[in-house]
Amino acid sequence: KAALGTLAIIAYRRPITRPESEQVRGVNSDSVIKILLTKGLVEEAGIAEGPGRPVLYITTPEFLQHFGLSALTDLPALNLDDVRRSFASEILKG
Repeated sequence: KAALGTLAIIAYRRPITRPESEQVRGVNSDSVIKILLTKGLVEEAGIAEGPGRPVLYITTPEFLQHFGLSALTDLPALNLDDVRRSFASEILKG
């Protein structure tokens, strides 16, 4: 679940830094991003300007292939109300 959640955040918000991803998820993403890098689903795409100059992450062509997408525009539309309900449900589960 953690890897899929982080992967979705990267896909929809690309390019994104690890701290930005963590802000969205509310938890540390170090190990999850390392796993996604190892699997070839995300890659480094440069360095962000700002404090600490964090690495920017994007999805890869392998991500598209793995999920049967031709392009990122094939991702389903993001319904924020559904996302909020899902996160609220996960938080309540503990």
